[in-house]
Amino acid sequence: MCGICGCGESQLTAHTHAHTHTHEHEHVEHSATVRRIKVEQDIFAKNNQYAQLNREYFRQHGIFALNFVSSPGSGKTSLLTATITQLPADCAISVIEGDQQTTLDAEKIRATGVRALQINTGKGCHLDAHSIAHALQDQIPEPNSLVLIENVGNLVCPAAFDLGEAYKVVVLSVTEGEDKPLKYPDMFHAAELMILNKIDLLPYLDFDVEKCIDYARRINPRIKVLQLSVKTGQGMTEWLQWLTISQRLSSIA
Repeated sequence: MCGICGCGESQLTAHTHAHTHTHEHEHVEHSATVRRIKVEQDIFAKNNQYAQLNREYFRQHGIFALNFVSSPGSGKTSLLTATITQLPADCAISVIEGDQQTTLDAEKIRATGVRALQINTGKGCHLDAHSIAHALQDQIPEPNSLVLIENVGNLVCPAAFDLGEAYKVVVLSVTEGEDKPLKYPDMFHAAELMILNKIDLLPYLDFDVEKCIDYARRINPRIKVLQLSVKTGQGMTEWLQWLTISQRLSSIA
């Protein structure tokens, strides 16, 4: 169960045994449900307040922040390291890494020479805006820089938590199945860009690229789609162009 947003608590009001509910029992159930809804509303409201503060901080300092979201193992960290090494040397970059445990991904980022701050969420299944605010204090990004946030591998909760980023970028590996957008619609609806990763493996998989893109656009007609392989470099030029243009447009907005 997520220690932050409380996902998984539905079992508190679910019953697997059959019996007749008394009037008193129904009131208890109703009260528990109302309390849960109230707690969730408070959590999201507080998160949105911090997200707005983060967004204002980014705006004031000319910082372009992206929130990378995906299932575990989609290749987010490899994408970030390849991106960092292929961007111009004078491009100022900071990375915030989110994982439940370990600093392995942050260490991979630091090996490129870029600063990376690790946030371990423990039982939490996502980053929130408050944790990002603390990270910005601990690792102050340079003005007019790029901040790349790698969220915890999870296609559910991160969709609901605004971090103050300019855009969410959802990374989908072709090894996961083309129906992911239909199974996890909130994430794909929240994303500006879908990166279809590991396309070098397509000859060995039964993965329908066009169907996957169609599913994503059924959920989010405005979503942009890029296909790439970090391993072979295919599609990286288009990704870096999107990143550069989006950062430039953000700076003049």
